[in-house]
Amino acid sequence: MDSLHPGKKPNFNREPKRNQIPLRSPRQKDAYARLLSQHRTGKFSAFLEEYAKDSVLRKEGVAVLEDQSGSVTVPPQKVEHVPRDYSDSTDFSPPFVKTKESLSLYMKKLTTSIAQESERKPGVPDVQRHGQRRDTATSQDADIESGEELGSVKPSHTKKHQKQQKKNKESNRDAALKEVQLAGPKMPSPKKDFAGVQEQDMGKKHKRKTQQEPNQERIQEGTLKSGADPQAAMFKDKTPQNPRADKCKSKRGRGLKKQVFEPYMTLEDVSHGLKRGELIQGQLRINPKKYHEAFIPSPDDKWDIFLEGVEARNRALNGDIVVVELLPQEQWKVVKSDADCDGASESETSVETTRNKTRVPNPDPPSDSDCNELVDRCQKVALVDTAGKPQEGSSTPQTNEKTLQKTAKVVYIVEKKHSRAVTGSLKFFPDKPFALFSPVDHRVPRINVPLSDCPEDFNIRPEVYANTLFICRITDWTADNAFAQGRLAKTLGQAGEIEPETEGILTEHSVDFSDFTPEVLECLPQPRPWCIPPEELEKRKDLRRDCIFTIDPATARDLDDALSCKLLPDGNFEVGVHIADVSYFVKEDTALDEAASQRATSVYLVQQVVPMLPRLLCEELCSLNPDFDRLTFSVIWKLTPEGKILSEWFGRSVIRSCAKLSYDHAQSMIEAPEKLFSPNELQLDNPEHPIDEIHEAVLRLHSIAQNLRRQRISTGTLKLDQVKLSFNINKESMMPNSCSVYEYKDSNRLVEEFMLLANIATAHHIHRKFPDLALLRRHPPPKTKMMEELKEMCSQLGIDIDLSSPGALQESLNNLTGKDEYSAARKAVLTHLCSRPMQMALYFCSGMLKNEQLFKHYALNIPLYTHFTSPIRRYADIIVHRLLASSLKCGPHLQLSAQEVEKQALHCNNKKMLAKRVWELSSELFFGLLVRESGPLDSAAMVMRVLDQSFDVLVIKYGVQKRVYCKATKGLQSFRYHQVGKKSELTLVWLPENQDGPPFEQVISIFSLVEVQLTSEGSPLKYTALLKRPQTNGA
Repeated sequence: MDSLHPGKKPNFNREPKRNQIPLRSPRQKDAYARLLSQHRTGKFSAFLEEYAKDSVLRKEGVAVLEDQSGSVTVPPQKVEHVPRDYSDSTDFSPPFVKTKESLSLYMKKLTTSIAQESERKPGVPDVQRHGQRRDTATSQDADIESGEELGSVKPSHTKKHQKQQKKNKESNRDAALKEVQLAGPKMPSPKKDFAGVQEQDMGKKHKRKTQQEPNQERIQEGTLKSGADPQAAMFKDKTPQNPRADKCKSKRGRGLKKQVFEPYMTLEDVSHGLKRGELIQGQLRINPKKYHEAFIPSPDDKWDIFLEGVEARNRALNGDIVVVELLPQEQWKVVKSDADCDGASESETSVETTRNKTRVPNPDPPSDSDCNELVDRCQKVALVDTAGKPQEGSSTPQTNEKTLQKTAKVVYIVEKKHSRAVTGSLKFFPDKPFALFSPVDHRVPRINVPLSDCPEDFNIRPEVYANTLFICRITDWTADNAFAQGRLAKTLGQAGEIEPETEGILTEHSVDFSDFTPEVLECLPQPRPWCIPPEELEKRKDLRRDCIFTIDPATARDLDDALSCKLLPDGNFEVGVHIADVSYFVKEDTALDEAASQRATSVYLVQQVVPMLPRLLCEELCSLNPDFDRLTFSVIWKLTPEGKILSEWFGRSVIRSCAKLSYDHAQSMIEAPEKLFSPNELQLDNPEHPIDEIHEAVLRLHSIAQNLRRQRISTGTLKLDQVKLSFNINKESMMPNSCSVYEYKDSNRLVEEFMLLANIATAHHIHRKFPDLALLRRHPPPKTKMMEELKEMCSQLGIDIDLSSPGALQESLNNLTGKDEYSAARKAVLTHLCSRPMQMALYFCSGMLKNEQLFKHYALNIPLYTHFTSPIRRYADIIVHRLLASSLKCGPHLQLSAQEVEKQALHCNNKKMLAKRVWELSSELFFGLLVRESGPLDSAAMVMRVLDQSFDVLVIKYGVQKRVYCKATKGLQSFRYHQVGKKSELTLVWLPENQDGPPFEQVISIFSLVEVQLTSEGSPLKYTALLKRPQTNGA
């Protein structure tokens, strides 16, 4: 809180706070301002209005009007949005109002004085002046009872000081009453109202005091330092006044509730603001490690726009499409590197002074001298030890060149992409009609849920449910409450178990894992078993006698692509890519089509798949299972051995796969070209084509794929492979036995090359036929400013990296990693660094993007690309199949408009991103189980990023990324953070192994090798990476 020390007098000659204009003279205590701040009734406002009129008219020599029955009420909610303009704040007494000054302007000045009084008044806590926000790092809710009281309150002053404050307050009140009484006999006596306000204030203070416990958990709270633009916050007519907001705001006049968030703009004003370029629309991304940091993409494709604090997000959640308003430039964030632009820095220089980097609880409230300008806060990099104090005698590094990052606040939510459903736990509060729901995801607010939704015995035995996971849906989040309101949807089960945790992950990410409805199932082919109708066979190219096979993961059930390769008499090859014809079964404007379009993608977890289509289709009728006739869409090329395309054919076909090969089977064939494989080795049961013929086809495809790959690389492509975990699951218990880093082999590259070739060919075909309707996929270039930062950082690390093009970057990555045992780890770290400036690839409709230069795919370095090869698991591919069929006159014309295709493309983008996140969380879940059951686990690790109190590592053996905290490291005496340019280092000082020995220093920087131990935490499935003491020469 910002209350003063006991006995400390206010200093009116202090430096003005940010966004405040310096006072012309020491601020005077004004009775009217004080009185109005405590007594905001309509009668009193009317009296001041009338008195001001009388004063002006008397000065002009005009007779006073007889009828003064009109009443003008100053809306209390406007007080909090008045700009802090003190240029004329000393002239507030009604008798001295200037002749030509309008009454409304006078009242604005009067309320401005009240806002200033509230800002400076010693007795007004910071929580009342600003909104509150929750610190998810300590969200145990030990002493939280409602959304109105979020943070722990500082201990009250001494009794002597409290008596002095009370005495001063009473004397001020008496002075105010005396001064008002001199104004005229019509003034109603406000003693009763003052008593009520005083009693209410004392009640609130007592309530806050009783909540403080000596050993309570510290809950950080802060105000929106980059808050609303003062000039833009003046009595806006465009601010929507919905009934709920009006009701809450009117209560504020009676001292009940205060606005935590700003009201949203109207849709009309948002539309005008977007057209004029005053507002910006984008998808909100909240830092999962530091919930108070959020970002939206910047239109200039440089640095993302930064949103600081919960208040700036204004009730928007991660993934929502929002409209933001930029804050004034003096409130922009000062950054020194791209790390600060994506929430990487722990020092939070935009919020705290550098002296408080380690966030040690400060028993004293900060003085005004600590509240420097934002620019001043980032001019120095402190060297801190584990106690958080600057090292004596240490020199401050040279100040780096600083850049401003734009900051903004949310003014409107266009689309609530977040499901508003979260998993978490309940906390019971006696004598409260609600329970407090604490989400697992700290980016979501805590939620008040009615006790009627809780288990029947929850209020009797709440401890029984301490480890139970629930699903809660947010139903409302009003502007006057820091907590949301919600209803419990389901009890999942015990935290730490696979099924409850998995269901929670799926629900939070809007994955529909329910059974398909009867209306959807009625769309499936009848009767069963189903056979291809003879008339359909006549329309298709019959390839059932060709040697066609699939290559997929060993556990795959949805086989949607197959390959073939025939040697032609002229020495060239006929190569075919055959894709399941899902569009034959999924007709437009059916219940099945609607269900598939809503799901948009199959969602893969470690132990299961949530399919986009009913299993009858994705695992049977559409899946290219061996020895079954299947409908397909084929692309067949005539290729030279070098991979040059001589001819191309698209069309509907029917195939009969002769073998289901796994990637390991195909890899064995590639690595042993002369070996004669038996059916048992390849797990084949009497294939229609000899195994030697299949083996020969695989080798030919591999040879052509290598040539195609060389051609692509020569044109300059980029592939940033992300580390992927592979788990060995016990089939009975479904628990992980072990895990390893998934190895990408030549068999994977073989399939990838021909899928890329088919996708590129299809993109050109449908764009040529439907230039305004084609569903394509583009990859925007990386953010230029972040790429410049990356190049500078690599240069200071001694890494010569070429970022001029995708191909140049790929060549640099290949040349820099080396060939020792840690080359894969080095490449993973470099890939991580290079991935940060990259943008997401996106589906789009060609008719909605007029500049064809924006169609390009940056990583592949090609002008056109789409997805055609996985229609069983991607709805975008089904639309592409329909376009392809229409262009070939073998299917109906697509019934969607360009706007509808674009809308579906955006939906597919969102669902694809959610599915990716679900896979990541599922992997984290199973790895947490592995650590819990088999840990602690030791491994070498390579440093990926250095922060001021911690560093991120890649655990080499298991391929996971984890943060190591210096303060949690045992045996560490102190640590120092040092940054020169973009290069960051931590110097760790270890305690001596024996009393006579000197301390041992260890320098941590990017690519440093360390030893870590992964150990399970007390909470379910959480694990920590602990740094192990390095072996010294004397050890």
